[in-house]
Amino acid sequence: MKVTILQTDIQWGNPFENIKQAESLLLTQPESDLYVLPEMWSTGFATQPQGLAEDECDSVSLAWMRRMAHQHSCAICGSLAIRTSDGNYHNRQYFVNGKNGDLQYYDKHHLFTYGGENHYYQAGESHTIVEYEGFRILLLTCYDLRFPKWSRYADDLQYDLIVCVANWPESRQNAFHILTRARAIENMSYLVAVNRVGDDDYSHYRGCSCILSPIGKMLAYCKPNIPQTVSYSLNLESLRQKRAKFKVLEDRDR
Repeated sequence: MKVTILQTDIQWGNPFENIKQAESLLLTQPESDLYVLPEMWSTGFATQPQGLAEDECDSVSLAWMRRMAHQHSCAICGSLAIRTSDGNYHNRQYFVNGKNGDLQYYDKHHLFTYGGENHYYQAGESHTIVEYEGFRILLLTCYDLRFPKWSRYADDLQYDLIVCVANWPESRQNAFHILTRARAIENMSYLVAVNRVGDDDYSHYRGCSCILSPIGKMLAYCKPNIPQTVSYSLNLESLRQKRAKFKVLEDRDR
């Protein structure tokens, strides 16, 4: 499965400009199976969503994800600040499968209390695992990376790939570097982490998006501080062979 990172410089509260940028990057890497965007890729990390979050029923950003996925017969993943029909706000990561028209989503479980995200958004209470191109894909969003129990491979949470979308600031870049590798290694899973670049009123973001192997090896990465795209083809059979040979998951605490 060919995976492509779309590391964007998010323009605050400007979904049309962010869509334009994402599409431009996407078209530089045609024929990928899965494209992954950052957290809240159409607005920036809007901890106060009023006036910025899109209504799910007529979201231009979600409509674009659907259109691109259909046109390119691929899947597109990324999170949006969304207001649902019940009036609640969610940091909702969508997985749009253009090959069969399926739409799945994951609502961020660990809201970023340090930044006040918990004051306005409703936390998700369940995991989402997407089955696509033979892979079982666990969706995580940014702050979730800090909580290993939430993503721990288990009898009832089996997967082959973690996709984590983020707005992770430069001031905590070292944690991003360590935690992405820890989650890949401890769960013996591929991991795709997509972070933004640029600035908002609160932080500077370096990006440093990456694709990691089940032993934490860097398979592909984006350069810091610039919008960029990079691709890598993940091999499911190779993962299965590694797990069968080095049976660390069978020795995990239950």
